[in-house]
Amino acid sequence: MKPTLHRRRFLKTLSASATGITLSAAARAAPGSRIGIAVIGTGGMGSNHVRTLCGRQDIEFRWLIDTDADRAAAAAKTVEERTGQKPRVSQDLRHALDDAGVEACFMATPDHWHAPGAILAADLGKHVYVEKPCSHNLREGRLLIEAAERNGVAVQVGTQSRSTAHVRTVIERLHSGVIGEILVAKAWNSQKRADHGRQPDSNPPDSLDYDLWLGPVPKVPFKTTYHPAHWRWFFHFGAGDFGNDGVHDIDIARWGLGVERHPDVIHGMGGKLFFEDDQQWPDTLYCGFEYKESGRKDRQLVFEQRIWSPYVQEGHENGCAWYGTEGYVVGGKAKGWQIFGPKNRLIETIESDGVDLAGHHEDFLRVVRGEGNPVDLHAGILTNHFSSSLCHLGNLAWKTGRVLHFDPTGETFPGDEDANAGLHREYREHWATPKDA
Repeated sequence: MKPTLHRRRFLKTLSASATGITLSAAARAAPGSRIGIAVIGTGGMGSNHVRTLCGRQDIEFRWLIDTDADRAAAAAKTVEERTGQKPRVSQDLRHALDDAGVEACFMATPDHWHAPGAILAADLGKHVYVEKPCSHNLREGRLLIEAAERNGVAVQVGTQSRSTAHVRTVIERLHSGVIGEILVAKAWNSQKRADHGRQPDSNPPDSLDYDLWLGPVPKVPFKTTYHPAHWRWFFHFGAGDFGNDGVHDIDIARWGLGVERHPDVIHGMGGKLFFEDDQQWPDTLYCGFEYKESGRKDRQLVFEQRIWSPYVQEGHENGCAWYGTEGYVVGGKAKGWQIFGPKNRLIETIESDGVDLAGHHEDFLRVVRGEGNPVDLHAGILTNHFSSSLCHLGNLAWKTGRVLHFDPTGETFPGDEDANAGLHREYREHWATPKDA
């Protein structure tokens, strides 16, 4: 089967707000029918999606795509054993995108493929569940918003805490004013990661189509640290652990703080204080985001990362805290939350019941079925763009080594060419390239 999308470029993008997204008639699943899906990227988080989706009766696995043929085959075996279905497999996502029977794609590739692959799918009228972060750089996030709007499709991002009951409960408490006016929020990621060593250039495994794996990224020699798991610690492919685990917690923290926009001022400091391996992103990172408000008090959001330390904060490896005029809240998605009022009096404990990946799938698929519009999604593309961009902006402040002043509406750094260069990336000439990216 020859894909009709052979090295195509993205369709013309349009400037518009994602708040205008409504589901097109063509994009709605037929009532009572099974939803045809493709899972694109079947290792790591992709394998979690496959296993969880196998528990549903309302979907048809039509394609399993992975540039590593062994991974695609393993996922196909799982699907057949658990559901009896025999999906087709390929290393090339264009086979799935060419299939009119695919109504929704689950995009669980490395980060550098998230937005390019999702935009291709959206431009063919397919709904997309894309893993976090939704973009490799800030500009890609905006292009994905525009693609979702012009095609009338749902785009849900894989920050599944947004569909998790105990997280939603603590956010409701915060927004109800339980600790007064919230002025500062904090998120952190403290855990002991592995040292990746220093690996020489080498040949990719026979099962991997490395050219397709690279996709839109300028061609670089293969290293064993890139595949299967550690690509995210390299500039070309990921956003470090801030874009991996950290994005979940900064998303929850921003949600509780109640800011639905980009920050005005970004601070960043950090470095490789512990590891002496190949990874390029810092193992230690501190970022501050200032939201300058008109008619109310300014607000601040803080992120801390130490991926060499097993010594966690407030008893939580990954967590959040909010500080208000009448109390504070501290906790994490894994263990739950404690709410303290005046004089540090414990008001309420909210227990964790785990993170609800299946519930996040259902939130996406109900919109695919036509039971709601994309703006109703728990982790729709617009709100997640604001969270994913915090990773990119914080990393950029660390890279430049200075305080950055951002135009939240225009999504630029006025008069700062060096910083603006970090809002987009270079793409390979012959691969799908988002217009104006």
